[in-house]
Amino acid sequence: MKLNKLLSTLSFSVLATLAGSSFAAGPAATIDQVGWMTGNWAGQLGPNQLEENWISTEGKSIAAMVRMTGGDATSMFEMITIEEVDGSLVLHIQQWDPGFAPRTESPQKMELSEITSNSVKFVAVSEGGMASLGYSHPDAESFIIHVGRPDGGTLDIPLMARSIWK
Repeated sequence: MKLNKLLSTLSFSVLATLAGSSFAAGPAATIDQVGWMTGNWAGQLGPNQLEENWISTEGKSIAAMVRMTGGDATSMFEMITIEEVDGSLVLHIQQWDPGFAPRTESPQKMELSEITSNSVKFVAVSEGGMASLGYSHPDAESFIIHVGRPDGGTLDIPLMARSIWK
């Protein structure tokens, strides 16, 4: 009888501890592991130029301001944040048309699915235009965006390092 009561108490304690804990949805990672994203990157996307400006990691986050221009006009702004949450990384992304008109009602949320020393990939966990979003940094001058489309295809957008202080 005492053994059953002890086991019951232990089981309850273990369950209570687990219920109070939060577990990372994706692989274990820290924000410092994506510090290589920092910089100003630009490249052609059809007739347009896509520019990503990633500020360095701080306060368990990294963020980018993105702009698409072409034909002497801006056609899109985008804000991306990656935050360290519960031992993994979470990405939020939202786009706006000129005049700060949001293209979607709310940001799309993605959770970390893969990370290496020079690449990272997130998968969508909320509605939005992308099934996945990844980045890789094969060398000091190259930065590649990997957009997973809802149809299963992938669009790779190569960007090159540049100085924002032209």
